[in-house]
Amino acid sequence: MTLSSPAARDAASPLVRYGVFALLALIMATTRVNHFAAVPDASWGVFFAAGFYLNKEVRWAFPALFVEGVLIDYLVISGSGLSFWQHYCVSPAYWFLTIAYFAMWLGGAWLARRYRGLGARELGLAIMAGFVAINLCYLTSNGSFYWLSNSVPLPRSFSAWMKNLGDWYLPYLTTQGIYIGIGIALHAIATQFVQLQPERTALPR
Repeated sequence: MTLSSPAARDAASPLVRYGVFALLALIMATTRVNHFAAVPDASWGVFFAAGFYLNKEVRWAFPALFVEGVLIDYLVISGSGLSFWQHYCVSPAYWFLTIAYFAMWLGGAWLARRYRGLGARELGLAIMAGFVAINLCYLTSNGSFYWLSNSVPLPRSFSAWMKNLGDWYLPYLTTQGIYIGIGIALHAIATQFVQLQPERTALPR
């Protein structure tokens, strides 16, 4: 069964939904291990896709993906011989990632509720939803880190935050925009492939 419409996604078997979750969890695990590797962290795109495909499973899928992210961070930091709780990236701001990632999830869920199939309208909605979600996620994660992390030197100021916000904005927007674009392309290919299956099976042998 294709997940090309809200009705189809809602009727998809638990096996399909768990399969989608497992794939997204695998993508996060293989890219999150090093945020600045040649293949950058895809966590934001993963939560956006999960919101689209698993929007009815938010009560277990979102916490599970978030816990996975924390566990990966813990293993990577601890594996490098550092204390997780004293790491540069871990502070009270770290837990604001729940809000940041949920913004990505809501972007995908918003798109899912309005999705009717492949088309120019849906492509426009996907671009808009992805852009807004990435900006909200970035504003939350960057802002909480700047204002709450002990790693940011004092004194803090709004102008300094604006500069920090601008320094990292385009790299994050570009990277996560590419991931969402890849996801859109793969979704279109998979949808076309599944829709062709009934036609192929109906051909005489």
